Amino acid sequence: MTITGHGQGVVMAAPTPYDGFDTMPIAGQWRAGRAGKTAQDTDPYRGDVLTEIPLADADDLDEAYASAARVQRDWAAAAPAERAAVMLEAAAVMDRRKDEIVDWTVKESGATRTVAEFEFAITRRDFLEASSYPYRVVGRILPSDTPGKENRVYRQPVGVVGVISPWNVPLHLSNRSVAPALAVGNGVVLKPAGDTPVTGGLLLAKVLEEAGLPAGLLNVVIGSGGDIGDAIVQHPVPRVISFTGSTPVGEGIASKAGVKELSLELGGNGPLVVLDDADIAYAARAAVFGKFFHQGQVCMITNRIVVDAAVHDRFVDEFVGLVKGLQVGDPADPATVIGPIINQKQLESVRDKVSGALEDGAELLVGGEPTGPTGLVLPPHVLLGTNEVRTAREEVFGPVATVIRADDEEHALAIANDTEYGLSSAVFTRDTDRGVRFALRVQAGMTHVNDQPMNDENHVAFGGEKASGLGRFGGEWAIEEFTTDHWVSVQHEPREFPV
Repeated sequence: MTITGHGQGVVMAAPTPYDGFDTMPIAGQWRAGRAGKTAQDTDPYRGDVLTEIPLADADDLDEAYASAARVQRDWAAAAPAERAAVMLEAAAVMDRRKDEIVDWTVKESGATRTVAEFEFAITRRDFLEASSYPYRVVGRILPSDTPGKENRVYRQPVGVVGVISPWNVPLHLSNRSVAPALAVGNGVVLKPAGDTPVTGGLLLAKVLEEAGLPAGLLNVVIGSGGDIGDAIVQHPVPRVISFTGSTPVGEGIASKAGVKELSLELGGNGPLVVLDDADIAYAARAAVFGKFFHQGQVCMITNRIVVDAAVHDRFVDEFVGLVKGLQVGDPADPATVIGPIINQKQLESVRDKVSGALEDGAELLVGGEPTGPTGLVLPPHVLLGTNEVRTAREEVFGPVATVIRADDEEHALAIANDTEYGLSSAVFTRDTDRGVRFALRVQAGMTHVNDQPMNDENHVAFGGEKASGLGRFGGEWAIEEFTTDHWVSVQHEPREFPV
């Protein structure tokens, strides 16, 4: 990057766009994978081929883990200021390359411009939050009943972290593990989703490389599940596996990981509850955002809208009117709210769940057929049903809202908790204390009073209960996930032994 001015009104030339997205960083070199297979990365809206990537195999994975372990030793010994500086510089790199990063997010994941801007901002904040972590890794000194003994508990990096990230918010959902793991002194091997290898991995690696991260510390392996899916979890080098994705896959990881620590953010079936004293117009606006953001393809999105019978019909009228006004189509158009589903398989899954709900007795109020150049843009759907229809029983992961009538507050709570999941949730009421009392009885890791379920702040505990996962991301919780305690006792004077 060159400076073409000085002082006030500095004009800085745009950095040269990144290239090399047909290779991956393994052991300090950008190279092709050795599996003998190539994957196409395509734009879900237009169908354009964005890049073709020769995939990695188990030998590539071995090399990546060995490199991460080797480089990690010096990285962990580096001064906190050195690690913090890389995180801060990564945020600065993102600022310089904002347009490039946002454009890649739109064209690779099908995110609307609004979603891509949101993802850019929260990923940048991942780095800023992580820049404080080197100074927040603290130990403790504890008393002892043994005369002359001092008990020290040191907090140390685990060594190497394996990260497996999803396709829906790929840049952030990779970086919320990668940045903290690196900041506290670990090496990382990252496997992004096959639908988003650039924004889920390669682009992040380019940013960190430009920020000065030591070569070989972060390795990105792009490969098929059959070639490296189990191996990345079962490999002997990583001590922590961080995974974001579906509950069935997470359960499989838990069964294969052995004695490794697991950080799992899995599926959700988020309830948004509207009590009888809620501001209906406000709740409806919040529900539209909390359901249809990124086509509903977010783990913490609203899946069910549970409304007290006293205000049910008013809410439905307000909500449906807003939904019918949403613009559907090209995600590159700033006015578009709903863009494409990520791929044909996911589209078919969403449509099958809608068909199943209708067979279960749900009523379709708003719907439509897929459109767009690739036929992957599904218009928003609104159904009326019970908690037993398929779109309420299961996580839809698409632009489909199911509105459920509840008899009263207690019935609404029972419906909200009647799911195997427990990620994010929300409740609307004009009585804040009532809302907090309700929130504390919801079986979830996160509940928002007078806001929709889709909230993520980098310094707050993010995670779920029940089948929605293990552990927490964010703030001091992320530090705990990627470090371990080492008890070192010091006997300052000879002690008496019983034998």
